[in-house]
Amino acid sequence: MTNKVKIKEIFKSIQGEGAYIGYEQVFVRFCRCNLSCKYCDTDFLSKSENDAKIYSPQDLANIINSYKVHSVSLTGGEPLLEIEFLKEFLPICNLPIYLETNATLPQNLMQIIDYISYVSADIKLATSTGMKNLFEIHDEFFEIAKGKNLFAKVVFDENITSEEILKTCRLCEKYGIELILQPKMDGEILKLEKKCIENIFLEFAKLYSRTRLIPQMHKFLNLR
Repeated sequence: MTNKVKIKEIFKSIQGEGAYIGYEQVFVRFCRCNLSCKYCDTDFLSKSENDAKIYSPQDLANIINSYKVHSVSLTGGEPLLEIEFLKEFLPICNLPIYLETNATLPQNLMQIIDYISYVSADIKLATSTGMKNLFEIHDEFFEIAKGKNLFAKVVFDENITSEEILKTCRLCEKYGIELILQPKMDGEILKLEKKCIENIFLEFAKLYSRTRLIPQMHKFLNLR
């Protein structure tokens, strides 16, 4: 049986976050998420029938396969919620798959990991998300994703704790992956003072040398 899914939008742009910043991608934004981060600034919800479209795996593949770009970014929302759809779509997609994920659904990732080339995995901190820390489930997720081009991304604010910094660094060191620090933003405006950002970066870098500070560059460039 063919699974169909509601997709908020499909568009071509420049990757503005993380380790592959600056590459041209086609973005597929799914409409559901299993988390509710208080800093979320992405309009992924479908508010009406005209606000999103329904695609079959073949419908989506026909569109995506027409692009000549670095990769296709599966984003959202949380793409791994649409696991049955992805199991049909990924084998017929000709572009490398770049998964943008909150890294909380390891069992779903396990079902499609062979088709994934890049994993941009969030580490969700209680101080910035308003939820509990999820280090254990992130660890399980990274164990599955470790054979891919995996990096971790952390949104932080001035409330970050030394314990969160230590646990984040230990997790990334365990898997030998790059850690991308992303200061919380309000639109195009950084929410933190520059000195605060610098101090937090230095605290991370002191513990883990593969730490990089990269804000959301697409916002500064006024790109999608």
